[in-house]
Amino acid sequence: MLPEVGFFELIVALNLMPEFYADVWDILDIATNPDERTGRRGCNLSVSPLKLLGESLKVPVHTIPHTKPEFRTWNLPEPFSVTGEPPQNHIVVTASFGRILPSSMLEMFPRRLNLHPSLLPAYRGPAPIQRAILNAEKETGVSVIEMLKLKDGIDAGQIWGTSRVPIHEGAMFPEMRDTLGYVAGRLLVSVLRDLRSGKAQSHPQAALGSAPFASNIVAADSCVNFSTMSAESIVRRHRAIAHQRALITCLSTEKTVQLHSPYVLNASDVPLSDVPGTATFQKSTRTVIVRCADGSVLSVPMIRQQDKALMESKDWWNGAKSLGLVKNGELTFLNEFGHLLR
Repeated sequence: MLPEVGFFELIVALNLMPEFYADVWDILDIATNPDERTGRRGCNLSVSPLKLLGESLKVPVHTIPHTKPEFRTWNLPEPFSVTGEPPQNHIVVTASFGRILPSSMLEMFPRRLNLHPSLLPAYRGPAPIQRAILNAEKETGVSVIEMLKLKDGIDAGQIWGTSRVPIHEGAMFPEMRDTLGYVAGRLLVSVLRDLRSGKAQSHPQAALGSAPFASNIVAADSCVNFSTMSAESIVRRHRAIAHQRALITCLSTEKTVQLHSPYVLNASDVPLSDVPGTATFQKSTRTVIVRCADGSVLSVPMIRQQDKALMESKDWWNGAKSLGLVKNGELTFLNEFGHLLR
C-alpha cells in the first residue's frame, strides 16, 4: 500500500510504476485521500493526483476516511486485513502521508517503511524541505526508514537507505520537492530489491544531538522584520514557503501587505534611507525597494495589500501615495506586527 498526501509522494509513485519495477512486488495497492470539495461553496472537486495515477495504471486505489478519528479505526483492504500473524511479504510504505498509522494498523505489516525528505536525524518533522531552505543548508536528501509506533518516536526508525541531494542557490520549494520525490522513488526501489534478495541492512540513526527539527510552517514564519532580516534571508524565506504562505509586512495603518517575487537588489548607490523598513519606488526596476538589515535592499515587483487584488508595485505605490502613506518619497513598514495576526 502506498498512501499519499500531496505531490512529493506522487513523484515517488511515478518512479514506482508497475511496468518498470514489477520485480519488487507481487501485489500493489494504493491508499490515498478522498475527493474533497474546494473553492467557494465547494464548487470545485479536488481529486488526489495519486488516485488518478493509480486508476490510469489499473492499480487498486482505496481512499482513507476524511477525519483522523475515523482513520484510526479504518479497516485495511484485502489482502492486508488479516487475522493472526500477517504474511512476511506484506509491506506498507508511506510518503508525506500526513497521518500517524495506529499500532493496530502497523501490526498488520512485518515491514513498515517511510520515505522522509531529509538526511535523518536532521529535520525530523512535517516541514523538512522548507526548513532546510530557510536555514540556508547546502545539502539535503532522502531517507528510507523503518516506521515506528507513535510511542517509540516519529521519524526516528532505523535507516535502510539514504540519498544526498544538493540545494543549489536560488532553489524553490516546488523544485526541491520534485527532485527529492524522484530520488526517493529510485532509492525505495533499490531498498525493496535488497529486502527481497536478503541483502538489505539497516542501521540506527545517529544521536539527535543538536540536529535541527522541521516544525510546521505557521503564520509567524511569513512575517518579515526588516530590522532583523537581511534581503537575502527574506528571499530565502520566500523560496521556502511561498507555495504555502506569501511573505507579509504591515503598514502604519495596520493593514498587511503581501510581498510577491522579491529579489535582492545591489545596495550600492541606492537613494534610500538607512533605516530598516523604509521603502520607496524605483523607476528603473519598476519595483518597491525596501531597506533591510545589514544595509541590504529588497526589491518587490508585485504586491497585494489586505482586502485588495495582487498588482504591480507601481500601481500599489500610486495608491499608497493617494492615501497619504508616502512622505517625501518614502514609506515605512512596521517591523513588529505579529500581534495583528492573532
